[in-house]
Amino acid sequence: MLQIRSIVLREVALTLKEPFQISSGTQSHRRIPLVQVTDVDGAVGWGECTTGEFPNYSPETIDTAWLAIRQWVAPRVLGRVFAGPEEIFPVLDEDFRGHNMAKAAVEMACWELAARKEGISLSRKLGGTRDAIAVGISLGIQKDPATLVEKVRAAVERGYRKVKIKIKPGADVPYLAAVREALGPEAPLMADANNAYTLDDLDVLRQLDAFGLIMIEQPLDWEDLLRHVQLQKEMKTPICLDESITSPDRAEDMIALGAGRIVNIKAGRVGGLRQSLKIHDICQRHGVPVWCGGMLESGVGRAHNVALASLPNFTLPGDTSPSERYWEKDIVLPEWTMDREGRMQVPVDRPGMGVEVDLNRVEDLTVRREEMGV
Repeated sequence: MLQIRSIVLREVALTLKEPFQISSGTQSHRRIPLVQVTDVDGAVGWGECTTGEFPNYSPETIDTAWLAIRQWVAPRVLGRVFAGPEEIFPVLDEDFRGHNMAKAAVEMACWELAARKEGISLSRKLGGTRDAIAVGISLGIQKDPATLVEKVRAAVERGYRKVKIKIKPGADVPYLAAVREALGPEAPLMADANNAYTLDDLDVLRQLDAFGLIMIEQPLDWEDLLRHVQLQKEMKTPICLDESITSPDRAEDMIALGAGRIVNIKAGRVGGLRQSLKIHDICQRHGVPVWCGGMLESGVGRAHNVALASLPNFTLPGDTSPSERYWEKDIVLPEWTMDREGRMQVPVDRPGMGVEVDLNRVEDLTVRREEMGV
């Protein structure tokens, strides 16, 4: 049984070790909303809202999510008795459109709390089967092909199992060609366009087939499945959908239409862990591989991603880079690490998310705080 008596929102400010550029913008700092839920027994769970500062990835932002949690999410959760965390999303979804990341932040914190109360890991609570996961890295758009080559070379030498290269028009074919030539055919490469192309760019996109990519992620508009169908027919490289998959229904539509062959699951984007499990199961039934995407999370968000990525159909390395990739110092103890073989341990022997929030560091980094109670 779950009955939440308080929700605390904290916005922490973290500086990235280096700027991260995608086709729609560049980030040097992260404003990260953390969610702490406490139940009537005093048990605590943590979640992270994966929104950005601007509505360039999704319509949500940090500030809209904060308002949504205060005005609509918290009132539906506080004081209500749930048999388990799987009951929370349907309550949040009833006559309440959108705001998936706001809903997910609270829902995922409740999953973490439930796992802690049961004395089991979040991974096992979700049905995870792995004790370690393969790790990929996401590299932002670089100033020139030579710089990108060195970044990819360093990532491969560090042991990453998949290297995701952000692209956009003008920073695509020559960049990927330089990397493939320098690192050879075995380097595990993929490209991510973040909606940067249209079918007018078909000649350019067809050229990507020459580079033996694992996939190309979200090449076209996030709301457009039909044009992805057309593009997939024109390309050998599998299309992976990210922003387009906002619900289990959208995953089913992608599969039925043939709009892609791989799905990136981000729990925040789809409304939380219940919805992520549904998408995982749909894809597994249809033989469609999935992997766990990242949103420049802190160690709290990373913990949820690691647990999710331990499920059986997460067969491709996810964007689950260790803490050192983005932060001089993370906000969890111990920090997330990766071995030389590109594996990250799933903390299956520790309750909840398997790491503890460094409350002193969080308080030092907090720029805004709000508490809601019954």
